[in-house]
Amino acid sequence: MTGFADDPFALAVKPLVDAMGGRMLAPEEAGEDDVVLAWEGRDVLAVRLPQLADSLDHILLALERKHGKPLADLDRKAKQEVVRILEARGAFAVRHGVETVATAIGVSRFTVYNYLNRST
Repeated sequence: MTGFADDPFALAVKPLVDAMGGRMLAPEEAGEDDVVLAWEGRDVLAVRLPQLADSLDHILLALERKHGKPLADLDRKAKQEVVRILEARGAFAVRHGVETVATAIGVSRFTVYNYLNRST
């Protein structure tokens, strides 16, 4: 890493930026939709936030890493928990969210809706 990415503040926030699927940029590269982060009176870095659909894919990959295997290989109880986590994170507000999740966990849309109804 060079430049802004070597700054201690940038190193401190990198795990958060990575977890949300964002991208760190030099402050001078920031676009109007990017978030510029300042520390001690100076701009340190800019964060480009992911699009919602990209965020869902990122969350699904993170859940696969957490479980150590493809989500479709989980048992029913674990899949239900994944659906609860995704609901809490707003996954089903994304267009085609139910379909995307159903494909990722290897069930039908109907099953995802059943899991959602059980969690309420």
